[in-house]
Amino acid sequence: MNFELTISPMNEIDADVELILVVNKDFKHDFVKNRKLLKKASFKAEQDETYLLINKDRLFVGVEKINDTNLRVAMAKAIQRLKSTKYKSIKVACYFEDKNSTHNLRAMVEGVLLGAYSFDKYKTKKSKRKLKDVIISLEEYNAFNLDMEECANAIELAQITADATNFTRDIVNTTPDDCFPDTLAQIASGLADELGLECNILKPKELKKEKMEALLAVARASRHKPRVIHLTHKPKNPKAVISLIGKGLTYDSGGLSLKPSTSMVSMKLDKSGGSAVLGIMKAVSEMNLPVEVHGFVGAVENMIGGDAYKPDDVLTSKSGKTIEVRNTDAEGRLVLADVLAYAQQEVEADYMFDLATLTGASVVALGQYTSAVMGNCNTPKDMVIEASKNAGELATKLDFNKLLRKCLKSNIADISNISNTPYGGAITAGIFLDNFIEKENKDKWAHIDIAGPSYVEHAWGENPVGGSGYGVRTMTRLLEKLAK
Repeated sequence: MNFELTISPMNEIDADVELILVVNKDFKHDFVKNRKLLKKASFKAEQDETYLLINKDRLFVGVEKINDTNLRVAMAKAIQRLKSTKYKSIKVACYFEDKNSTHNLRAMVEGVLLGAYSFDKYKTKKSKRKLKDVIISLEEYNAFNLDMEECANAIELAQITADATNFTRDIVNTTPDDCFPDTLAQIASGLADELGLECNILKPKELKKEKMEALLAVARASRHKPRVIHLTHKPKNPKAVISLIGKGLTYDSGGLSLKPSTSMVSMKLDKSGGSAVLGIMKAVSEMNLPVEVHGFVGAVENMIGGDAYKPDDVLTSKSGKTIEVRNTDAEGRLVLADVLAYAQQEVEADYMFDLATLTGASVVALGQYTSAVMGNCNTPKDMVIEASKNAGELATKLDFNKLLRKCLKSNIADISNISNTPYGGAITAGIFLDNFIEKENKDKWAHIDIAGPSYVEHAWGENPVGGSGYGVRTMTRLLEKLAK
């Protein structure tokens, strides 16, 4: 989709359709046309409510209040409303909270691109998007004088972020027969070639040499061999060094602790954390941020077979700690235990963040829209929460406590891979991972359980059904702040 920024007022711009946001139900504002027709149509201008006045080529969308979240979703709804039309170009004005709110424009452009997303790889009849041109006027709702260069920069950042999010959505939505561990490695290698990233792919022999026995055990029954991916964006004189670790379970059957058949549907989503790391690396590189970023992905498939790892097995992780397996469906934490250890071995980072669809318990606790952020120190957790608010993604903290730590004790190994209680499952999974964070890194690390918002069963906000690309926008905003 092409974006054009112009100083021309709206009435001088030639486009197939005009988009008008009705803010706070203010039908008297000069921007709002055709008031009598809107009244006849019973258009109330509720948040995200749309009304297409075809004979005037105007699309009206309600916005409760000007802020990033409202604007992003309103623009997504507007683009979705126009999908079935033959309009090829659209014009829209700027809507700012104050004269310095270029982030509002960024949210609008993100909404356009996220709302326009569709995944039709497996459809015999492909969808054809007719809307190609978006013309944005610097004419502003509150009559602020806007800086062309700052607005152009906001649009560029929005395009990079939204494109990286949609790139991640594509990976998550690809079926397990078409996206397996080596596929993720090939995608990473392609990003490296295209964007000048460093790329190192560990295959089974290297994984064995690195003593990643927990990860290898999870992968053992699959015909698709595991990979550990390490992508690096390394600018000169970086302002910070960050490690991102993603769970890349390209499919999770549950292993011998087999999932019910209904729970296996959509398990392609279990690679969402690893996919997000790839998307973040794409965005960081395209923005050329002065932050050194290392992206690690543990790419594995958890299947059943005569060689499958079993409940009652004891695995020796890369860190040397032994793990009693009591449920083979708690496999993501085994993979992350080894990849976290490897990331700490390879990089002395200022901060470490892992993203994983780790537990259904986080969805039970927080619902399907919000990620759970955990760790030992408020600083990295607060960084994620603040960035999520700026990005329009929902996240909240879940605190560790010493009582739940006791629930992971094993009688025969250093730790059990599941808790001895059915309660607090998201937190005990996070505590399990904490056992593989070295002492000097305890306060640098945050775990983000994205099981809820990573995959959308029913469209909400700017997210269509399928992979949401959750985490790309949040972590990109976090890294942007570190770059300042």
